[in-house]
Amino acid sequence: MDENTDSGVSHTLEDEVALARSGDPIALESVVRTVQQDIYNLALRFLWHPQDAEDASQEILIRVITSLDSFRGESGFRTWVYRVACNALLTLRKKRMEQQSLSFEQFAEDLAHGLSDSLLSVEEEVEQKLLLEEVKIGCTLAMLQCLDRKHRLAYILGEIMELDHIQSADALQITPATFRKQLSRARANILSFMTNQCGLINPDNACRCSRRVSTAITLGRVDPSNLIFATSQQQAKRFPQILVEIRELEEYRRAAALYQSHPEARAPDSFSLWLQKLLDEMPDRSLMK
Repeated sequence: MDENTDSGVSHTLEDEVALARSGDPIALESVVRTVQQDIYNLALRFLWHPQDAEDASQEILIRVITSLDSFRGESGFRTWVYRVACNALLTLRKKRMEQQSLSFEQFAEDLAHGLSDSLLSVEEEVEQKLLLEEVKIGCTLAMLQCLDRKHRLAYILGEIMELDHIQSADALQITPATFRKQLSRARANILSFMTNQCGLINPDNACRCSRRVSTAITLGRVDPSNLIFATSQQQAKRFPQILVEIRELEEYRRAAALYQSHPEARAPDSFSLWLQKLLDEMPDRSLMK
């Protein structure tokens, strides 16, 4: 259970929520800052583009704050937050990636026609590690867009975030049995696609991130001067070893492990500035009325 410590006094997240509901602005700020990163990462995986994820996260946080009095403690607070988030994400108008209406068949065709003829040399791979990381994260997140919204959320919650079936079903407001069916179908689709297309999961496949870089840059999908996913040079350097470990796993576990290897996405500075402005308006709980 999450704990926050201030001046030697330890509070669980649920304690902070109770204080926030009673009108404590400091507790409210603590609660919001505790869950903001979880919300942003969920939104990013669901929507693909950081700007869309930022916009959705703002809407979700406002819903969390304005609905805080409706939290009754029947589930854990984070599960309740995920329920608010999932409801918001399922009802959003289509964002930029969804407007393309990607299917696995279209994605496979795009991959087949977007490979350069030669692999990068070892020296080039060292120099372009961040570009390779950008392509890897962007491509694997885009695969999720081939799932419809309910199956995409089921996969993110159950397979990537590893919430249990009860928590995930609660977040999606469906029965555990229905959730298990949705997760099983989504898992099978993602695993089948990666096993047959992705060279990271199956070395026998032709597709390699290093063979996608030049095409991605040419098509404007990757801007070397403005990377939107690859922000950690250290993570990029570590990935070759991580990939070795992923390939040692049983085949059915590799796809989830690849997603879990993504570095935690940090919300952009503009989101932090927006959040601080929102919290500055909280002392009188005006948004909670």
